[in-house]
Amino acid sequence: MKKPTRTRATGLGHPEGPYELDDGRVIFANTYASEIGFWDPKTDTQGQYAFVGGGPNACMLGTDGAVYSTQTPNVGAWVAPVHRPPSIQKTLANGRVEVLVTEADGKKFDGPNDLTFGPDGKLYFTDSGDWNPAEKPHPGRIVVIEKNGVAKILEELDFVYPNGIVAEPDGSIVWVESYTLRVVRRTPDGKKTVIHTLPDGHIPDGLKIDANGDFWITTVASGGVDHIRKDGTPVDFLEVGGTILNCAFGKGGKLFCCDMGPFDVTGAAMTGRLVEVDLGVEGMPLLRGAIG
Repeated sequence: MKKPTRTRATGLGHPEGPYELDDGRVIFANTYASEIGFWDPKTDTQGQYAFVGGGPNACMLGTDGAVYSTQTPNVGAWVAPVHRPPSIQKTLANGRVEVLVTEADGKKFDGPNDLTFGPDGKLYFTDSGDWNPAEKPHPGRIVVIEKNGVAKILEELDFVYPNGIVAEPDGSIVWVESYTLRVVRRTPDGKKTVIHTLPDGHIPDGLKIDANGDFWITTVASGGVDHIRKDGTPVDFLEVGGTILNCAFGKGGKLFCCDMGPFDVTGAAMTGRLVEVDLGVEGMPLLRGAIG
């Protein structure tokens, strides 16, 4: 499947985890610039939303008006000039950036990756660590942050590199595993089910959910996005082009995709793009919460 596309922002370094704000601006993690960047459709301009240091990997808005982001300074050979610990950060409306949590149940994070609020207002995220499929240095974790700021390990996983994560309206948490190519659902009672395994060459990274409850999975080596039903039945493949790391639904049936450009994990290549796809599919409004 192909749909009309437009490049909205350029010169990005390992862009990840986009999110559309209420005012229409699209924010995204511009990892190699250690910032949350933005593209403004009103002026068709791009810029810096906040300098957060380290290597941000995903971001989203909370009910308190703050932007929550994952901090994972583990991107191949690249080392952030301004160090930040693996953590969850919070950028306040006044621009101040705070480190919220760096550990759960006494364990330091290896590399928080993607995040989502659940219907309970808690913040859930994947802690994947270093991307190294040959050696698999870190076990994966699914972590939840309570509203009071206390982080707990929800699931201790194998060396699977949990990546994109979403919450369903019934409280189920769904994530993708980059090493195993699996899509996994955890229901509120703690039961885990593998609902789909992607084909070879379709390494999952980002994950979003549409208004029908279907999943859209960015698969980095495929140049696009895999579409599957909520029960795991494959539907179609959206061709975008490039190295697609993550995506987010926007108003009017748009899908915003972060394209890394030619694969590079040294930090030298600032060739990434924010791409707008006229998908014609509405996203499920993402759940929100706040960590006090």
